[in-house]
Amino acid sequence: MKAKPRVETPVSAGGVVYQRIGGQLETVLCGRSQPVRWSLAKGTPDSGETLEQTALREVREETGLEVEIDGSLGSIDYWFADREKDVRYHKTVHFYLMVPVGGCTNQHDPEFDVVQWFNTEDALNTLAYPNEVNVLQRALTLIAEKDGAGSGGLD
Repeated sequence: MKAKPRVETPVSAGGVVYQRIGGQLETVLCGRSQPVRWSLAKGTPDSGETLEQTALREVREETGLEVEIDGSLGSIDYWFADREKDVRYHKTVHFYLMVPVGGCTNQHDPEFDVVQWFNTEDALNTLAYPNEVNVLQRALTLIAEKDGAGSGGLD
């Protein structure tokens, strides 16, 4: 009987960055290889980092944007395997809603081939992974709730 593969539980953090241009809501996506597969910026914590610090750093590195956290979007989890190492991974990714405060998408690191802004409808149709579509939908709901709260949520 073959031994069961080892299970590891990595954690990552990232964000949905949004802005309004002329009343149009946009979000930034990161693309890799041809054909381009679009995803949200995310990555693994460095030693001693909080999830929030990881999300801020990874989004800065992968998008070229300086960002601030504007809320939590919860987490997603999924399974994948490395058959050569006989390991199964149950990964959890924590996401945050973010707003840009500086930087530029042409300053992204080489991990992605292209980083660009999309209107939110196009972003929902462009993201490669259904669980990230769900994260973006959560972000849009949170943005709509914030918009409905009026000035600073003080009604």
